[in-house]
Amino acid sequence: MNLFLQDIPASELAPKAVQETPAPGKDPLIAQGLQKEQYIGIIGLAIALIAAVGFFSRRVEYAIAFALFLSIILIALFIFI
Repeated sequence: MNLFLQDIPASELAPKAVQETPAPGKDPLIAQGLQKEQYIGIIGLAIALIAAVGFFSRRVEYAIAFALFLSIILIALFIFI
């Protein structure tokens, strides 16, 4: 039996359908509904970091708070302009 001339059933030749683009609003890589909790957690960690550093050095705490405040202002400025 010559394998090069053997007929292959059509079901094996048909490629399996692959969905290239997900349905709108159903992207599995984006967490839906978790943004608020994530922002609260990030803000809580930032406050805890500033408080922990402030416990050891008040100057470093002020420097971190100033840098954070300045960063927020610059980010907002660049986003809205």
